[in-house]
Amino acid sequence: MPLHEGSDAKDGRQHLSVNPFYGEADPVAGMATAPPRHTLPDGPTAPRAAYQLVHDELMLDGNSRLNLATFVTTWMEPHADVLMAECRDKNMIDKDEYPRTADLEQRCVAMLADLWHAPDPTAAVGCSTTGSSEACMLAGMALKRRWSRANADRYPASARPNLVMGANVQVCWEKFCTFWEVEARQVPMRGDRFHLDGESAAALCDENTIGVVAVLGSTFDGSYEPVAEICAALDDLQERTGLDIPVHVDAASGGMIAPFLDPGLVWDFRLPRVASVNTSGHKYGLVYPGVGWALWRDRQALPEELVFHVDYLGGDMPTFALNFSRPGAQVVAQYYTFLRLGREGYRAVQQTTRDVARSLADRIGALGDFRLLTRGDELPVFAFTTADGVRNFDVFDVSRRMRERGWLIPAYTFPPDRDDLSVLRIVCRNGFSHDLSDLFVADLERLLPELRAQGGPLGGRAGRDTAFHH
Repeated sequence: MPLHEGSDAKDGRQHLSVNPFYGEADPVAGMATAPPRHTLPDGPTAPRAAYQLVHDELMLDGNSRLNLATFVTTWMEPHADVLMAECRDKNMIDKDEYPRTADLEQRCVAMLADLWHAPDPTAAVGCSTTGSSEACMLAGMALKRRWSRANADRYPASARPNLVMGANVQVCWEKFCTFWEVEARQVPMRGDRFHLDGESAAALCDENTIGVVAVLGSTFDGSYEPVAEICAALDDLQERTGLDIPVHVDAASGGMIAPFLDPGLVWDFRLPRVASVNTSGHKYGLVYPGVGWALWRDRQALPEELVFHVDYLGGDMPTFALNFSRPGAQVVAQYYTFLRLGREGYRAVQQTTRDVARSLADRIGALGDFRLLTRGDELPVFAFTTADGVRNFDVFDVSRRMRERGWLIPAYTFPPDRDDLSVLRIVCRNGFSHDLSDLFVADLERLLPELRAQGGPLGGRAGRDTAFHH
């Protein structure tokens, strides 16, 4: 079925069911004809009725607080809700009309530059985005343009560059390579190595490589890629060949975890080879979707011709984005959260989340039916599969049956060359407490006797929902 195409009734207009009590005063007044689903109604609907129709359908969505698949923030304080409501009508691109919102954006960039140890936080450049996907696109564009400028005397404009990454990257990097005509050179998984390493990255680099993407917090298993090791391997490559390959760190999740919980881990602008970093404010930045951040270590790392300039308050406001109109609410909420928590507050929140993840991983591992791949000690995320010898059920059975109890847990197959491995993954976020994890384990323990009693995994491989979206 094509995207956005709905099913039709016999008359071509599938209708919504209407409760007569949705009428404003008279329960049946104006409600004789139900509004259609896939065409515009002929006339207006009372606001209360329209609200109730939409509200009732949305009740069938999953409970976001019980969604252990998504990295996206599902809880904020009421004060943040108020601020977002006050700013949702402000268009971020209108810098001159909303100068204070624009200033809050720049303050957030400066805070992140300081947090990620930019050599001179006042010289670092950056911007907000709708999320890490847009931030990654911008970072990739900057890498490609820098490569094109550096090689303009040797290559025609049609030369096809490449970008090196692990097979575990988020799909936005595959989109970037497709949209901007860059060859995606992916290092496949091998054995128990589920992400990129320095040796593998350097082996795929050549004179047409625009950069290497290192992921601080793989969505497949929650592990950090060894950014310092990757940079060291590229340092060695430059000494041997003269190739100077920059690194972009996709820190969609880890960029707001490592600075607070792993301060001794060197992954950011402390490494001279790191040219840019992105993160998702709406993940462990603790803000509702969608907001992301892209930063470059200095102005040399971001080609000037990619930046557009807007005049506001008699000054210059550089902008670099794919999207034009978007609300300022999420940027304001990010600044509020930075102001509200500070370093110690973020450390406390992220430590609690990691403690929940590690405790939950240990309890699942102790059940005996599962084998842990990671334990939640980097990102508060861990992956596990069925233990050796378990034949009565598989991870897809667990995912489906736990969904019956309200828990949303993704089950998926790893990419080549480990597509023989299927796992479950749990993402712990702020708001998923020890109490909720107790309820999760209790539901899993009640389910296991039924799964153990099965004759084998249920359903064929082709009939299972194995999509991995997060």
